Amino acid sequence: MRHIAIIGSGPAGYYSAEAAQKKFGEDVRVDIIDRLPVPFGLIRFGVAPDHQSIKAVSGRYEKVALSENVRFVGNVTVGKDVSVDELQDLYDAVVLATGAPDDRKLDIPGGDLPGVFGSAAFVGWYNGHPDFADLEPPLDGKHVAIIGNGNVALDVARILSKTRAEFGGSDIVSHALDVLEVSATEEITILGRRGPHQIAMTPKELGELAHLDRATPRVDLQDLPDTGEDALLEPGMRKSVTHLREFAAIPEAYRADKQISINFDFFAAPVRIEGDGKVERIIVERTKLDDQLRSVGTGETYEIACSMVISCIGYQTPSIEGVPYEHGRGRFANVDGRILPGLYCVGWARRGPTGTIGTNRPDGYTVIDAVAEDIGEGAGKAGRPGLDALLDKRGVQVVKFSDWKKIEEAEIARAREGAPREKFVRIEDMIAAGG
Repeated sequence: MRHIAIIGSGPAGYYSAEAAQKKFGEDVRVDIIDRLPVPFGLIRFGVAPDHQSIKAVSGRYEKVALSENVRFVGNVTVGKDVSVDELQDLYDAVVLATGAPDDRKLDIPGGDLPGVFGSAAFVGWYNGHPDFADLEPPLDGKHVAIIGNGNVALDVARILSKTRAEFGGSDIVSHALDVLEVSATEEITILGRRGPHQIAMTPKELGELAHLDRATPRVDLQDLPDTGEDALLEPGMRKSVTHLREFAAIPEAYRADKQISINFDFFAAPVRIEGDGKVERIIVERTKLDDQLRSVGTGETYEIACSMVISCIGYQTPSIEGVPYEHGRGRFANVDGRILPGLYCVGWARRGPTGTIGTNRPDGYTVIDAVAEDIGEGAGKAGRPGLDALLDKRGVQVVKFSDWKKIEEAEIARAREGAPREKFVRIEDMIAAGG
């Protein structure tokens, strides 16, 4: 019998478990360990609450979770309740599928002022992550600056712009919905160091901005390259840039009826954030592209008065003591998913924060191929019973998948009208609901 421990219950973790089932059949036992009492990681806490169709992929993971040879072990923190070394003693293979839940640091003066948030924190706040339930973003100001030119920046701008009615059918948590409803926001500026042809925004997410009840996007026509240059772009990017061109063509008469303007500020590099004890303005340097399409400063600066800055510049995997780590790339040091003998990584923990949710599926299958090559028939390790004995001895209260189903039932029962669920945002409430 082979025993595999997977750390992290997001997409990469469940795809790896699925791959192990298909590879080994009944000759494997997989424990998916997560520090939270609830599974699905990025699906629950990262995907925007108004993108329910994307969240539906959790049904596939549930099918894996409900099989006999895969088990969810929630409310267990690796590094505190059990170490990686201890897991390696118990399991033939330990796979780190921890994702990249930490924000890349905004390394500019004033980046630590009150009112500056990373996207992991802000997205976690409106998605009900227990770590960020008490965030209290200052939404009493008129202007919010968002740093970054990817889909997360678009998610944040869209969530800040929607009316309460537009959140119908979403699972945004009530504490965020109530605050957003009375937000004073009138302007949102999305800052990007480079130009429209260098964005990492997909057509679907950009297109959504054109259909908001009280907000409209704005692009400066002068920031757009000649139309003929779009022909060199790949089709998805060309479609995204077409959306930007359409935003630039929105007539002022149409904008007059909208309360919120979402401004795309290209060729704009934030250099510092200023304010007396809190965010009051962001200083931006105008940039241009060099021959390698890198942004270089022009020396021209200007300021944007704002009360909040949200940095959407990427994520990184948190390091774990004793596990080799690449600080420059924000991921575990690995060769094709192998870190050390018996220790592997998968998904964002392996690649860095790139690709879509679906990218994690082939990644999971690849790492399990490596595991199969390395561990053979297994080494007769203790596996699941050994972990249970260790956690029981340490008084760790484990949450099983059947407990999660009770939590889920309770969340569905307490949902506001039209919403799929109302998430618990306190770990103790989750555990209590799970019985």
